[in-house]
Amino acid sequence: MARVLYGGRASLTIGVISAVLCTLIALALALLAGFFRGFSDTLISRTMDLIWAFPVYLLAISLATVLLTTPNGLKLGPITISPSSLWLPTLIIAVIYVPYVFRPLRGQVLSVREKEYVEAAVSQGASNLRLMFSDILPNVISTAIVLLPLMIATTILTEAALSFLSIGVQPPKASWGTVIGDGQDLLYTRPLVAIVPGIFIVLTVLALNVLGDGVRDALDPRAKVRVRD
Repeated sequence: MARVLYGGRASLTIGVISAVLCTLIALALALLAGFFRGFSDTLISRTMDLIWAFPVYLLAISLATVLLTTPNGLKLGPITISPSSLWLPTLIIAVIYVPYVFRPLRGQVLSVREKEYVEAAVSQGASNLRLMFSDILPNVISTAIVLLPLMIATTILTEAALSFLSIGVQPPKASWGTVIGDGQDLLYTRPLVAIVPGIFIVLTVLALNVLGDGVRDALDPRAKVRVRD
């Protein structure tokens, strides 16, 4: 039980941080692609399509395998991330899910870009930064907030799968995925070693999906109209 609790801390940390990073990156790229359109939209969208073309888990396994076998880990300028760091699976999971958040946000930006109040701001000489951060971003941020709990649930499942395959959280650290992997050989003698962390994953993902539905209903005006009808 102690290992499950410590593993839950690692799983939730990776899930939340990777989902937040993924949403922020996707939101920034969606603003650039949807607002400027043209070459910027084509370049960013084709890059997202390239990442999208790979199966999620296959891409995650490939990146994790390459980075874990690198002696010095991942180097980002002056920052070095060791293979045993929790930041490594966090960044991998965040990157592979960017296209899944980018597409709906880009569509929302393209829709808001054509609204009358944006055209009115353009006619008044508003700068591009003001249009992006004062007129478009506030109307798109609600979509990102709705997607965030659903992405946290998805990233927790992905982290558990990678850790179960021994390419996520590295020993001596633990996560729910590593605990399930440790209990795989004990299914006939001590089945609770694998069952308990699985139950925790199921309950957490269900709770986050319910939270996502609640946030969507709270922030979606059309949902409020349906409830009143």
